Amino acid sequence: MKNLLVTIDFNNSEQKLVKMAYNLAKSYSSKVWLLHVTAPDPDFVGYEVGPQYIRDFRAEELKNEHKALQVLADDLENKGVNAEGILIQGATLEIILKEADHLNIDLIIVGYEDHNFLYEALVGSVSSKLIKKTKIPVLVVPIDEEE
Repeated sequence: MKNLLVTIDFNNSEQKLVKMAYNLAKSYSSKVWLLHVTAPDPDFVGYEVGPQYIRDFRAEELKNEHKALQVLADDLENKGVNAEGILIQGATLEIILKEADHLNIDLIIVGYEDHNFLYEALVGSVSSKLIKKTKIPVLVVPIDEEE
């Protein structure tokens, strides 16, 4: 396993996922790619460009997400694991699949959080959809909100 892709969504589960990636990367001398897929800009999905303060807020939000991703990658680097953070705007599942292919990923690490029936019926989970769509092995790490 030369390349591991970890999906990061900043819901307080990232440390658990990064720790799992660290352990695997150390064992297999793998590179860790930390991928955060963020929502596309509203004008991308057909809305009018909003007021400047909304665009400024969104820019600051993206800057903070990028900085947090870089901190995670730097932490892995400091522990002797080759790591890189990637922040991309777009549709989550499609971006994960595209990047996994582009980066020659050997294992995708995702978190799974249990949701209520209504949420699952309407939205579903990215991890479930990912397992169905990819040929790359997926390691699903249960995320317990109580931790």
